[in-house]
Amino acid sequence: MEQIQRIAKAISELGMLVSIIVIVAMTALILTEVVLRTFFASSTYIMDELIGYGVAAASFMALGNSLASGGLIRMNLVIGRLDPEGVVRRWVEITCIAFGLFAGGMALFYFARNMVRNYTRGYVSETIAQVPLWIPELFMVLGLGIFVLQLLAYLLEVFSRKANLSAARAVDLSSE
Repeated sequence: MEQIQRIAKAISELGMLVSIIVIVAMTALILTEVVLRTFFASSTYIMDELIGYGVAAASFMALGNSLASGGLIRMNLVIGRLDPEGVVRRWVEITCIAFGLFAGGMALFYFARNMVRNYTRGYVSETIAQVPLWIPELFMVLGLGIFVLQLLAYLLEVFSRKANLSAARAVDLSSE
């Protein structure tokens, strides 16, 4: 089980690294666009589209690491008041993880199905860039896959009673 958690953590960190690279590339593209428009009265003509794809890619690729590091916001109004060592708290956590796995799994399935369809049919964006639509969706599928893997690792941790449920795994909004 610890090996699965190490693998999930490593893959999540790799996803975060990809997210950082995408954000740096988006910043470089925006700066290039600013310079082109300001000094050369020109444009890349593709910045808006690529930045949109980049935001989606960076967001999805960072999901697993955000879950692992406690960066995802969740409401702790109820769960924060339960005894961290109690059976009720553990089962509430397991139920929440199960719902997360279901929702993430469904999204992963439909995004993957759509990505394969776009690839096999050769669909491209209707812009000057003509980006194959499966490329941005690939980042979303990978990010959702990493997120589901991280959820599975957390589920195993909770089942094995090795999860520290008293530690803040997510941002607590109950005091705000």
